[in-house]
Amino acid sequence: MNSYRIPEIAKQYTDYDMIRLHTDLPDFPEFRARLLYAFLSRDSRLNSSSELFALVTSLVQLGLDTHDEVTVSSDVKEKKAARSRQMKVLAGDYFSSRFYHLLSQAGRIDLIMRLSTAICDLNKLKTDFYLTMKQLKLTSEDYLRLSVEIKSYLFRAFGGLMDEAHRLVWPELLSDFTRCEVIFKEIFRCESLNDFEGSWGYWHILQHGSKDERKLIQAGEEDPGKLRTLLHKYNVLSQLYVLLDDQLTQLGNKLKQLDSDKLASELFHIGEPFFRFNSKARLLEER
Repeated sequence: MNSYRIPEIAKQYTDYDMIRLHTDLPDFPEFRARLLYAFLSRDSRLNSSSELFALVTSLVQLGLDTHDEVTVSSDVKEKKAARSRQMKVLAGDYFSSRFYHLLSQAGRIDLIMRLSTAICDLNKLKTDFYLTMKQLKLTSEDYLRLSVEIKSYLFRAFGGLMDEAHRLVWPELLSDFTRCEVIFKEIFRCESLNDFEGSWGYWHILQHGSKDERKLIQAGEEDPGKLRTLLHKYNVLSQLYVLLDDQLTQLGNKLKQLDSDKLASELFHIGEPFFRFNSKARLLEER
């Protein structure tokens, strides 16, 4: 496999008119898929399966993420919203089922067991996460840490298959890249105020805000002006930019220490959108 083409292959399983017509899908796990493919491709024992493994893991992740977007209540009166909810359930099931089919066709029953175990453990982790959120016991630091763990969990399952050199650095680099991905998304959530409830900014204000401010956001305040005032007061965006800058500095230093210059170069290329965004942010801040 000389070129990365996982998203293109995945479209044959995700790009259906019925899905596009009735609902929106979560983002494809692009960075994690590319990272897994890069590591597997450089392992002589796994190279021939690198594309398959990255594909099926991405489809499972997409299936789980799609199910996460299904509303809790089934009491949906509006026909369009009800159809969207039904389609998310069906699409999530379909994406998840593809990994059984593709791996069984390839005779990799061992991978079915490995990923199935990871899915079970991940669902337990997510249940604990949601319970902590519901109880309002989550800090912004906990939110970031657990979000990274949840997003990287399935991909981390491949560490045990890698050779020793890759196995030692895989979990840490996967976590670092995923942390960049999560912070990156949180910045846009706060800048646009889309899905503010449950975001890093939400938990940060809930942790540090006054009693009245906490009541305001817990009540689902939708006034953009009030929300932006709170974001500014507690320097939410500034702190997220600092978190991203610190994480990228740490990631860059780790990549420079890799034994393989080719792998380091490839990983720098994967992280290039993060580094480029951070550089632009620095330039704007200096003006």
